[in-house]
Amino acid sequence: MDTENIKIQIKTFFGLEQILAEEIKKLGGRNVEMKNRAVNCEGDLGFLYKINYSARTALKILVPIHEFKAFNQHQFYDRLFKFEWENFMDVDQSFSIDATVNSETFKHSQFVTLKMKDAIVDYFQEKFRRRPNVETRNPDIKFHLHIDRELVMISMDSSGDPLFKRGYRREQGEAPINEVLASGMLQLAGWDGKNSLIRCVVPEHY
Repeated sequence: MDTENIKIQIKTFFGLEQILAEEIKKLGGRNVEMKNRAVNCEGDLGFLYKINYSARTALKILVPIHEFKAFNQHQFYDRLFKFEWENFMDVDQSFSIDATVNSETFKHSQFVTLKMKDAIVDYFQEKFRRRPNVETRNPDIKFHLHIDRELVMISMDSSGDPLFKRGYRREQGEAPINEVLASGMLQLAGWDGKNSLIRCVVPEHY
């Protein structure tokens, strides 16, 4: 992987794309482009670490590594089996896969996740006579599989847990709000943190 020019996709909530794009520009992202519920950009490895730590309206930060079209499960498996996975993980590393699917051809996320797992394991087994382990709880590498109709995109998940769980709350109210959503709402409201967010108006005769 070219660590100086990494293509990055940053996920967010619908309606926060503009706010996130401004954040990414301020943090030093290159070629920033807004998408639906996401912002695409480019940067080096240091920038990738930086946005994971600093981007307040980012849910998850992905690094796309492979994209192709598949019109049936055989094409899907074949394209994944032929991909050079050793460029992105080692046979001694464990991995997991999460999937987002919007397709009439591939209707079940669990099925395509299992097919992708089989393709990766079979690839290493054939090439190295060894296989990596699948670990759902604490994997070394986490892949994200996105299918939109026939378009398949494989990304590496650089964030792990969703970013709103950074330093996750020790206490919470009855109806806690997602930290990413809260930050986005404050930025949309234009609050600069210098004044009170809520002002109580007390009647003069009180």
